[in-house]
Amino acid sequence: MPTYIYRAMTKSGVIVRNKIEAPSKQNLLKMLKGNDLLPINVEQIRYIGQQQKKTKKNIPNIEEIMKNVNTTNIGKSRPKQLSTKEKVNLYFAKTEKITTRDIMIFTQNFYLLKKANFNNIHALDTIIQSTENVSFRGILEDILAGVEAGENMYTTMEYYSNIFPYIYINMIKVGELSGSLTKSLEQAVKYLDESDALTRKLRSILIPNIVQFVLLLVMLFVGTLVAIPAIQGIFDELGTEEELPAVTLWFADVVDNLITYWYIPVAILVIIASGIVFYINTPKGKYNFHYFKYKMPVFGELIFALDFSRFLKAMLLNLRNGMRIQDSIEVSKNVVKNYVMLSMIETSINNMLTGSSWIEPFEESGLAKSMITEMLKIGMQTDLAEMMEKLVEYMQIDIDNIMEKIMKVLPQVVYAIVGVVLIFFVLVVLVPCIQVYMGNFLFSAYGV
Repeated sequence: MPTYIYRAMTKSGVIVRNKIEAPSKQNLLKMLKGNDLLPINVEQIRYIGQQQKKTKKNIPNIEEIMKNVNTTNIGKSRPKQLSTKEKVNLYFAKTEKITTRDIMIFTQNFYLLKKANFNNIHALDTIIQSTENVSFRGILEDILAGVEAGENMYTTMEYYSNIFPYIYINMIKVGELSGSLTKSLEQAVKYLDESDALTRKLRSILIPNIVQFVLLLVMLFVGTLVAIPAIQGIFDELGTEEELPAVTLWFADVVDNLITYWYIPVAILVIIASGIVFYINTPKGKYNFHYFKYKMPVFGELIFALDFSRFLKAMLLNLRNGMRIQDSIEVSKNVVKNYVMLSMIETSINNMLTGSSWIEPFEESGLAKSMITEMLKIGMQTDLAEMMEKLVEYMQIDIDNIMEKIMKVLPQVVYAIVGVVLIFFVLVVLVPCIQVYMGNFLFSAYGV
């Protein structure tokens, strides 16, 4: 059944938009009118499998065509029969997953078109025509319908928070509210590039070591369940006085108990996980969890630096567009999701209302480095926008330095964990295998 995007007006004059499936455009129009909606625009979503009619070049003369036409069939509509290949392609096109790369390409193209002075409607329509991912194209057409109805782009993006990152949506929101969407798109492109580079770096370190860790655990449990009983069977059959290492016997008992009473550890884990989730979803629990993010080992400093840097970049963008400090802080807080950072920003806004320093909450939190707060103080006495520009550059350098530190520490931590598991594997599984290989138990078995 085809899918349509429509815009319609209610009796009260409110313009609504939606995406809906209907047998035909005429049926959809009747349905809208039956619900007291005045249709404004109805468009069918075009999929890759549907071929648009194009004027062919170098065709024969019309008289030659008419000689081979059966005029009795003209005007009779024929349903188009899709081939099996087209049906398969259409199915996979509709279910295609939207990736970060799709969002990156869209943002880059939109930024370039905005730099070329395209308006939002023209830019979106141009990008939609070249978007190959059918699922993503449907979302972009929904965004376009909202823009045509007079809404901001971010209001429609918020309905697709599972597709667009929260920070990304709020960057667009800041740009639209401050009238500097092109700058926000530029920041969004950088944010996506930096996030993608960070993700690739972390994956290059974590994935190989996690695979090693999982394989060692599998080998440990399989060896305990298969090799150890076989070795114990040999010892029992020959009647040797040799015994398996104590750690091997202990771990074998642990594995046997886990298999027998598996529901107990599973229930404990479910209860613990449910308790943590329930606590995190409470206001106090969420605040404490977000505070832990900023104080956690290895990654805490980086998470805070990234959040604070995004906030300062948004604030700088607003200041350059002529906003007052208080208004720029109020709008820029939308790029922050962490409750701890939001509480500091709200306190900062309240301080400005009472005539106090808006920098004080960040300074007293103990999370921001003293150099950052001092640069902000100097900026308040001179030119805040100029000083914040330098501060953003400094924070980018600081983030790079933190990343380098993490890239040095993280492999060492992962290698240490894998090393401990490897040593345990040797003690539990390999040592008994070596005993069998050496054959010393045979002397005991034959009384030698």
